[in-house]
Amino acid sequence: MLGLVYDGKLSLREVPRPIRPAGEALVKVLMSGFCRTDFELTQGYHGFSGVLGHEFVGRVEEADDHSLIGRRVVGEINVGCGRCDQCRKFDARHCPSRTAIGILGRPGCFADYLVLPEANLHLVPDQVPNATAVFTEPLAAMVEMPDQVHIRPTSRALVVGDGRIGLLAAQVLRLTGAEVHLVGRHEDKLDIVRHVGVITHQREGFEEKGFDVVVEASGSVPGLSTALDAIKPRGLIFVKSTHIKPVLLDMTRVVVNEVTLVGSRCGPFAPALALLSRGLIEVTPLITRVFSFREAEQAFDFAWQKGVIKVLMQHEE
Repeated sequence: MLGLVYDGKLSLREVPRPIRPAGEALVKVLMSGFCRTDFELTQGYHGFSGVLGHEFVGRVEEADDHSLIGRRVVGEINVGCGRCDQCRKFDARHCPSRTAIGILGRPGCFADYLVLPEANLHLVPDQVPNATAVFTEPLAAMVEMPDQVHIRPTSRALVVGDGRIGLLAAQVLRLTGAEVHLVGRHEDKLDIVRHVGVITHQREGFEEKGFDVVVEASGSVPGLSTALDAIKPRGLIFVKSTHIKPVLLDMTRVVVNEVTLVGSRCGPFAPALALLSRGLIEVTPLITRVFSFREAEQAFDFAWQKGVIKVLMQHEE
């Protein structure tokens, strides 16, 4: 089969089709999406080598559970050992021996097929098209925030960064009833969330302070500085961005202002699918372009150009 492989260089090439172990499903990938993590992996993050990609929607071809066969699914990306304390608490995300598709020790979804445990799969409602369902994984990561910390309708929240993560985060926080602000650099991106009640600001000259909650979604060191400038004493900052290299953070301000930092990564798929099914999160305006999977190398290069929000790939049925 074809796979988009990184092993020091990036190329679309023939790779072995995966063999399905017992308890896992063979999934034909129908559509996949690029995430900034895919780019970071090619810059040395995690020392990854293999088939990239972790955002997908697919169709089950083989499974022990025959009711899954032929059904459209999305899949949680972390696979635990099933034996440790974290796995027994149903939290494979923090299993010390976990693998993660396209990120850590397991081939990803930028291929014709992948395998995942059946327990990781979630059925996609019929009314949710592939180009919407492929946003389930990044949206679930945003739904994780109100799962981690109760965000009150009386809160003032700020999202730093107008990329795909920031735009999804702002929409999710808006559902809590909080007053949500987003600061970014691109008017066309800010327009996407402005009409759903998010208050938007240009990054240049932004000086508002006193926010109860700040989400750092810019992936940049200046974004972290903006978050620290904007948070009120005893406020809470969600850190959503990973970084290829360690970054410097003014911990004195964190200590003096008693700021809570919360790392926030993957999240629950079921509520994310429910939000997409009910049309409560808009994802279509985030799609900049759809490529054929056979154009995967060009799609990868295009995905990181200035102004691009989200790039998807249509795989052959």
